[in-house]
Order: sequence, then structure tokens, then C-alpha cells
Amino acid sequence: MRIKITNKKEVYNFCEPYVIAELGSNHNGDMELAKKLIIAAKEAGADCVKFQSWSKDTIFARKVYEDNYFLKDDYRNRTDYTLKELVEEFSISEQELLGMKRFSDELGIDCTSTPFSKKEVDFVVERLNTPFIKVASMDLNNYPFLDYIAKKGLPVVVATGLSELYEIDRAIRTIENAGNLQIVILHCVSNYPPKDEDVNLNNIESLQKLYPYPVGFSDHTLGFSIPLVSVAKGACILEKHFTLDKNMFGWDHKISATPDELKIICEESKRIQKAIGSYSFKCEEDEERKAAFRRSIVTTRSIKAGEVIKESDIDFKRPGTGLPPEYKDFVIGRTAKRVIEADRIISKEDLV
Repeated sequence: MRIKITNKKEVYNFCEPYVIAELGSNHNGDMELAKKLIIAAKEAGADCVKFQSWSKDTIFARKVYEDNYFLKDDYRNRTDYTLKELVEEFSISEQELLGMKRFSDELGIDCTSTPFSKKEVDFVVERLNTPFIKVASMDLNNYPFLDYIAKKGLPVVVATGLSELYEIDRAIRTIENAGNLQIVILHCVSNYPPKDEDVNLNNIESLQKLYPYPVGFSDHTLGFSIPLVSVAKGACILEKHFTLDKNMFGWDHKISATPDELKIICEESKRIQKAIGSYSFKCEEDEERKAAFRRSIVTTRSIKAGEVIKESDIDFKRPGTGLPPEYKDFVIGRTAKRVIEADRIISKEDLV
């Protein structure tokens, strides 16, 4: 199945992947930094930049703020700010996001944002004019939310981290039952970063077999090797967290790709997709090159006219512009029509 996720891009298994630079909150609430990220993503070859639309009121319940609970070890021992202050600082407002959309449009790169509430869904659809809605892994089992998103009638790109197969299946059925068959499934492991042995890229193939929808990969591994392997598995979308500096203070910088890494992902994924090719066997080399490398039947000695050619009289050497080795039995036992000098390619015209 092919899903048109933008006016210019259709995705399907084994297509040239649509690369999403996941900015998330790596802008750290600084829109000048956000612009630098967008420019760098465009220069690296990404097709899309993606933000996250949430606020302190839509991402955590009050208890989380009261407990001041930080998921990342980097923040647990910090006392110079609270979780609520950090969330407020790292969020992006509607007006800021609209500004980033205009900036992206000017650069010629797609821009969207993952919504975390119904209000934010309405905003990215009606104001941001997103071509598709990306559902974060944390919301895969939020079935009422999936139903609300599906009814917007846009393509739904759903990440499958944190989930068992039965939850993935129920999520897909929820979207389908809402009348939306424009679905792209992203294999995802939500550990930051996951161990290599936990990535299980074979699940891309499993999802391809289970569902008629295109399957991509939302990546949280370090480096670029594993997302490139996912392209060989047929991933139609590559989503990768993106930063200018892995050592920058913030939530996701350490597991994000740098501009150099994202450039490798964008360029090499295109090469890999082309190299996968088809399942049919055919010789891609031109005839001239093929002939230069193959062998012809040649004489091992000078043969007089009227002599019968014996097996010891022939050998096989490059180039392959004469009779090929498979004509061996055709040549042996035939009479030379004329003198054939030593180490010469034998032709049919040389034989009676």
C-alpha cells in the first residue's frame, strides 16, 4: 500500500525513505536555536523537521510536578530548577511553532509537530496545516485519543515503542474503525538509547507481513548504522532525534544525531534503497564491458589449413569477443579452413 503523507511524497515499503529530523524539545525553548536546527536539518538532507506540541498542562499530571520526578539521571540531582520550570522552558508555544513553520516553508523543508492533547491536535491540523499526524509511542494505547486523531482524516504515523503486539493491533484497529486507512507504522524501541540486541529490526518485516500499511523506523540508537540497516529492511520513514551538540543541556541531545550523522543517514539511505533493487536477475554491465572480462576460445599453437583441431590445440583467454568457452565441443574435431596463428581467437569462419 502507498500512503501520500505530503503533497509531494508517497511512502511504501522499500521506497526511498522520508527522513524526519526529530527536533522534539532540542531547541531548549530558544527559537534562534530552533532555526539553526532547521537550517542544519535541511542542509543534511532531511525531508522534514518535527517538533512536539505539549505544555505543562498537557504532558504531566500534578502529582509528577509535586514529586518533582525526573526520568533522566542527568536531572535527578539538580536543585537549581524544578520539573515544572524545565517543562515550561522547553515547551514551544503556538505562535512560536507557527513561526518555525513559516521559516521551514521558506527553506523548503516540511514541518510538523506531535500533539499531546486534543487541543494540540486541533492546532496542528487547523493552524499548522500539518500534512500528517505523528502519534508518539506513549499514546499508542491511548485509544480514545487515537480515535480523535483518526477522525481528522489525515495520514496517521504511529510509533510502536513501549507496546506489546496486541496493543499495536488494537491501535491499528481503532484508527481503521474511525474510517481512516491512511496509516504508517513505525517500529520503535523507546529506551534512550536501547541496547543493540534490543532493537530487533526484524520486527519491521514482521509488521510488514501483519499489516498492509507501510512500515518505518523511529530510531533512538546512537550513531547511524542501525537506521541505515532499517532501510535495507524496507523502512519507508526514518525518524531520528537531531541536535547541534550532544553535550548540550536538555532531554534528548545525548541520543540525537549530529548534522554530520544525519547527513550520512540521508545520503546513504538513498544509496541503500537504490542498491536493494529487485528480485530479478539480470546483467547490469554493458556488452563492451562484459566482453572485456569474459573469455574466448584461442589457439595454443599455429594450426595449418586442413588440420583437425584437438583439445590440446585450444585454450580460453580474454577478451570475450570470439567463440565463448561453451563452444568448446563445437570447435574440437572440426577442420581448419585456413591457417590460424598461435594465440589467436578462433571464429566460425576459421572452421570448415
